[in-house]
Amino acid sequence: MNPWLDAATAADLAADGLLRWHYRADPPVLIETAAFERRGDGTAVEPGDRPAMHVAWLSGAPAAAALLAHGRRTGNRQAADAGRAVLDHIAANLAPCGTFWGQWTADRGWTKGWTPGEDRLHARTLGEATLFMTRAAATDAADGWSRAVASNLDFVAGRQRADGALPAAWHARTGEPTDWDGTAGLAWVPALVEGAALLARPNLLDHARRAGSWYARFVDDELLFGAPEDVDLGPTSEDGYVAVMAYVALAESETDPAAQARWVDLARKAADWTLGFRYSWNVEFPPDSILGRHDFRSRGADQASPANQHLHAYGLVCLPEMVRLARMTGDRHYLRRSRETLACFRQFIARHDGDFGARRGMAPERYLQTACFGAKGEIGPLSHAWCLGLLLYACDAAADLPELVESVS
Repeated sequence: MNPWLDAATAADLAADGLLRWHYRADPPVLIETAAFERRGDGTAVEPGDRPAMHVAWLSGAPAAAALLAHGRRTGNRQAADAGRAVLDHIAANLAPCGTFWGQWTADRGWTKGWTPGEDRLHARTLGEATLFMTRAAATDAADGWSRAVASNLDFVAGRQRADGALPAAWHARTGEPTDWDGTAGLAWVPALVEGAALLARPNLLDHARRAGSWYARFVDDELLFGAPEDVDLGPTSEDGYVAVMAYVALAESETDPAAQARWVDLARKAADWTLGFRYSWNVEFPPDSILGRHDFRSRGADQASPANQHLHAYGLVCLPEMVRLARMTGDRHYLRRSRETLACFRQFIARHDGDFGARRGMAPERYLQTACFGAKGEIGPLSHAWCLGLLLYACDAAADLPELVESVS
């Protein structure tokens, strides 16, 4: 492992990067990409900038909630205000069916995300948005956020099948489910669990448990798929993150010892499946490549998927759950893997303008450990809001997880 920065410094840089390169105040959004190469002071719009914001996944609520939490923790009022404004914007613009929209774009406003089909919304994207909105509402008195959470959870609970399945997609205007395939619905389980506490509605736990029971067959069969919008029916590392978060949430909410043991077992299986995407070694890069020149250590990174054969940082989204799973099971393997991931992505956040060709506070999405999307050893020359948001989230979470900063053998 070769982290360039300690967690607190990386968090500060990530927050600055989100504010400087991704935040727009009118309307308040976190644009998904910002090109490394920029003219002058960098404020001009560049061809690589993507003036769009998914409500989660590629931007949106997770990054905004991380900005808010970081601002509150450190006294950074600008970060807190920006995070709060983005969450307000998302919460105030629900689709006619009562859930969030999929994304905002500069030319179309609020609309669906990348899932094919007219006005078709994706379960994982919206479940993740609801979860992080719930977490923000739990620490910041904002009635609009709680109302948005309640509206989303009422929708998904009302569409749950008798067998426990949740729709993988639905029509934004009519609310009609359009797809049930895959395990994207697992993203709603932690939102239902945490929403039950936020809204003082314990009945939501019943919906979460029924969903957990339905999707258990996929975990047992080692067949998880459907989480990201751009790989709708293929297995990806993101499917594992969703499952880990779901079953850790169920285990922590359970009072019956036998049921809790079952949830813990499923969380362990999901984590083991997820770690199949994780590099436990360091790739040797061409010495004159960007990754080679900067001595990038790949240990702790995940391959995104068979469809997207690059390394990425999305595993940071379930870092707290992986640490808590290590506590529940007493298995330090999960703790070691979590420490490696946090260390890995404290590399390649630009420490100053010009660092690896980026501007200060930028972080790339793609690390090319093989010749896919470019030459081995190169990186994608765009800063991504989700990369900064999840790094900020994980670094701040580490402050409450002392195991992550202790030496683990």
